[in-house]
Amino acid sequence: MFTPNNHPHRIALNNEVHARPYEALISPERIAYIAVLSNETTRPLDYQQLCRLCERYQHKAPNPDASHFSADVGAFRFKWERHSEFTSYTFFQRGEFAEPFAETVLESLPQDWLDELSTQQTIVAAHAAIQRSSELTPNVDSIGAYFTGNFIVGSYVGDNVATAFTDFQIQGDGFSRILLYDNNLGARQAGRMLQRLFEIETYRMMALLAFPLAKEVSTALSQAEKTLVHITSTLAKNLEPDEAILLDELTTLAAEVENIVSRTNYRFNAAVAYYDLVKRRIIELRETRIQGIQTFSEFMDRRLAPAMNTCDSVSRRLEELSARIARASHLLRTRVDIAREQQNQALLASMDRRAHLQLRLQETVEGLSVAAITYYTVGLVGYAVKAVKSLGVPINSDVAIGLAIPVVAIIVALGVRHIRALVTREGKHGDL
Repeated sequence: MFTPNNHPHRIALNNEVHARPYEALISPERIAYIAVLSNETTRPLDYQQLCRLCERYQHKAPNPDASHFSADVGAFRFKWERHSEFTSYTFFQRGEFAEPFAETVLESLPQDWLDELSTQQTIVAAHAAIQRSSELTPNVDSIGAYFTGNFIVGSYVGDNVATAFTDFQIQGDGFSRILLYDNNLGARQAGRMLQRLFEIETYRMMALLAFPLAKEVSTALSQAEKTLVHITSTLAKNLEPDEAILLDELTTLAAEVENIVSRTNYRFNAAVAYYDLVKRRIIELRETRIQGIQTFSEFMDRRLAPAMNTCDSVSRRLEELSARIARASHLLRTRVDIAREQQNQALLASMDRRAHLQLRLQETVEGLSVAAITYYTVGLVGYAVKAVKSLGVPINSDVAIGLAIPVVAIIVALGVRHIRALVTREGKHGDL
């Protein structure tokens, strides 16, 4: 038989589409959902906490690299999921109840384990209840009592096979509430529907993590924009400022803005991704309006969209400010380069004038040198002539000295010129 030679990642990639399966839910059922922030540092602690829960109920724990896990421990069922920025626990308990939120499934969990979980940073905590409904539209007034009188959000979902309600409020116990009426839900369909509702709440909160950051950096952005306006105005008005000082201010400003970009870029990009997930999950609800009640999509459009627009606006301001600083830096550097080129040209002209003066001075010195050398040489010739005359040679010393002057002067001048030419030639070769 043929056995495939699998790609190293084939099995993992194939199993990825089956990751985090939906739980089968049969009404009536109560559910508790808790999502805590996590990262590479806290992931081992999250796994250890899961192992302690499994150990408490003598259940085998998953592998350390697992991203999801489900178990039935008798008193309740639970599902654990690991995401990139958070870890979620969902607890299920099937059975009849008179009031959906009077008791919760968490009362069946070990208190010490819950106390340990509470030390982590919770981003979402929600109680949910699924119950059968004989009416397509439950009494909205009676439902409002389950949400302590808050304005509720709800709609028919899944093409009218269920009705979902929430108020997106955190109650006094630190949990929000979701109520799902089963009109004609299948078990897996109920699990998918409830999972979407939990994900809407989770992704909404994860998206909103960028909102405080956006408000925090807005003040710094405004100050940076004012500084940039001052620098560009100074350049535009040709006020002859010290370009070095302006360039230093601009470089400092660029560093500050890039620091803000580095600190916020990931969070803003994550907010966009989470917001897209929220909108996608709402579409997957396939909701239909209940007269007089705000739908999930309307609530998000009115409450979440403005916050996301603020984050997007701050992100775009950062990008635009960074680009403007880059253009201003290029303009100022061009101005500095032009000024430096002008200074270099003036310096070269000055050096050329000095070189010309030095040449004139050199020629003058050479002339004086010829005269001086000729004078001393002719003096030596004079002594030699007098010595010869003293030996009895008939010679007119004055005439001899007079005739020697032009001959010596010519020889000395030619020698000086030869030496200058030799030095000039050696200097050129040295430059090469």
